[in-house]
Amino acid sequence: MTHLMQDRVLAVVRAERIPDAAALCRALAAGGIRTVELTFTTPGVLDHLRAAAGEPGVDLGVGTVLTGDQAKAAIDAGATFLVTPGLRRAVADVAVAAGVPVYLGAFTPTEVAEAMDLGASAVKIFPAGRLGPAYLRDLLGPYPHARLLPSGGVSTDNAAEFLAAGASAVCAGTSVVPPAAVAAGEWDLITDRARAFAAALTPSRLES
Repeated sequence: MTHLMQDRVLAVVRAERIPDAAALCRALAAGGIRTVELTFTTPGVLDHLRAAAGEPGVDLGVGTVLTGDQAKAAIDAGATFLVTPGLRRAVADVAVAAGVPVYLGAFTPTEVAEAMDLGASAVKIFPAGRLGPAYLRDLLGPYPHARLLPSGGVSTDNAAEFLAAGASAVCAGTSVVPPAAVAAGEWDLITDRARAFAAALTPSRLES
């Protein structure tokens, strides 16, 4: 989680086609986003993971992990972290046993508590855009030590507000990695978008 806590942003890649996963990771890292999540919604995601695993300076993981078998396969393919869309006990069990960070999806206070009980390294709040940054601040009232990772509806316009509300980091989605740009291998465009998103995380943006 080193890069995630330093950069405070994770790029979530959802694309039907990834021509070069290693080049994608390098493009994001060049823009200041060094934590990258591929997802099981992408065909052949484990092959992409194997191709890019170990890329210097990048933490590469897998998301939309729904089963224990998927969790094991992802770890075997080189994933350094796992992400789930909701509470998935089997995934958490595999990750914790392997010593791999897992970010479990949750939305309600009860789900946040369960995610922490299951050993989540961070709790992904999804869909965060529905209730906005204030909702994270409310969740941190009873759970002040929770690491919350808002996902869904986070943009350059509100990312800094989520961090100011107490998020440990935020998820950047299609605004940074548009599926069409990924499929076309438009790495310079993705670097530019990553750089713009990373710049939007600075406290000075809230003062402008």
